[in-house]
Amino acid sequence: MAAGTGSKVRTVGPGELAGYAEGVRDVYARAFAGPPWHEDPAEADVYAERLARDALRPGFTAAVSVSAGTVTGFATAWTTPEVFPADRSYGQVAAALGPARTRAWLCGAREVDELAVAPEEHGAGLGAALLDAVTGRVPDGRCWLLTSLRAEAALRLYERTGWLRVAAPVPGQAALVVLLGPRHPGRADAVTYGG
Repeated sequence: MAAGTGSKVRTVGPGELAGYAEGVRDVYARAFAGPPWHEDPAEADVYAERLARDALRPGFTAAVSVSAGTVTGFATAWTTPEVFPADRSYGQVAAALGPARTRAWLCGAREVDELAVAPEEHGAGLGAALLDAVTGRVPDGRCWLLTSLRAEAALRLYERTGWLRVAAPVPGQAALVVLLGPRHPGRADAVTYGG
C-alpha cells in the first residue's frame, strides 16, 4: 500500500496486466496530457497497443496501483537486450554514453519504460511504490531509466528515491537524461563521467 492513499500497489504478470488495460490507458492519457509531454489523447491508444507487444519482451514486469477498483498508476520495465537497440531514443543514449558504458551500465539491466500516476494521486507516494515494485528486487541492482530534463516532478521523484542522473547529455531536442538506480554498480563511474 502506498502512503497517504487507498491505492494498493501490486506486481502483475503480462497476462494479468491485460485485465487492467483500460485503466492503464486512462492513467497514461491523463498523466502525459500536461507539461512537459503534451501528448494528444490518441497517444494513449498507441501506448495501449505497444504495451501488449512490450509485455512479450524478456524480463517484462509491471505494477499497478488500484483504489476501489480504479487504476491510479502503473509502471512497466523489462530487461534491456544485450545488443543495445537503435530504435526510439536508444541511439541517442548510446551516442551519449559510448559503447563501453552503454554495454556495462544498460545492456542486461532492468529498464523502466513507463511510470505514470493519475494526477489526483500525485504526492501520495504511489510513484515511489510503483518504481520500487518493478526495480526493488533486481538482484544486482542494475536498473536504469530515461526521462526528460523538462519532467521536473519526475526527476524530483527519482532523485528523492536514490536514482542518479548521468552527467552525459543525451543529444536531441527532447532534453533526455539517463538515470541509474540506487544500487546500480555503475554509479561511482557515472558520478565522474561527463560525456
